[in-house]
Amino acid sequence: MAPDLLGALVVGLLGGVHCLGMCGGIVGALTLGQGGASAGDLHFWQLQLGYNLGRLTSYMAAGALAGGLGLLLAGSVPLAGAQRALSVLAGLFMIVLGLYLGGWWSGLARVEQAGGLLWRRVEPLGRRLLPVRSPFRAFLLGMVWGWLPCGLVYSALIWSLSAGGMVRGALLMGAFGLGTLPNLLLMGAAAGWLAGFLRRPWVRRLAGALVIGFGLMLLLQLRPGG
Repeated sequence: MAPDLLGALVVGLLGGVHCLGMCGGIVGALTLGQGGASAGDLHFWQLQLGYNLGRLTSYMAAGALAGGLGLLLAGSVPLAGAQRALSVLAGLFMIVLGLYLGGWWSGLARVEQAGGLLWRRVEPLGRRLLPVRSPFRAFLLGMVWGWLPCGLVYSALIWSLSAGGMVRGALLMGAFGLGTLPNLLLMGAAAGWLAGFLRRPWVRRLAGALVIGFGLMLLLQLRPGG
């Protein structure tokens, strides 16, 4: 796997500490709405996978748009300068995300609030899909869920701007989405235990520090000879 895709996968995995706050309530509500199905039922996992595959589809669509936009921006100015500027932006946004995950600075929350303008238009579509009785309906609801305002997702999208095109942007967001998958599937099956673990301050700080490390790595790669 390419280094940027591997990095996106790991960032998605570490972002589980944020997924608890943003998506934990949604996962819990969807799980409770499955008619008493438990983690031992095949239907339970079919719906859980449907939700998350729909979410990943939306992430990849957004990544393709971001990657295409980045390519257009790069075409309007000297290519090397544009790629460098977008990579700097991605690195800085990753550092801000790490500070947010670690609980050291909540500035990214303002970006999430701005995203609420789009969510207010998209969210009613999800209500029309309730109650969810089939994996396909779960998939459609997951596609709506994928547009939930989330600083973690926005950080990955900024990264996708510098991916170099629509396909690469979609792949980067797909890798990021796969990284978030274990946490959100576990939330559906073991929400109580996972919530307790991810709320521990040292877990949040460790995840935040590691994401900051990824951001610094992105910036250091831009040094002459880096």
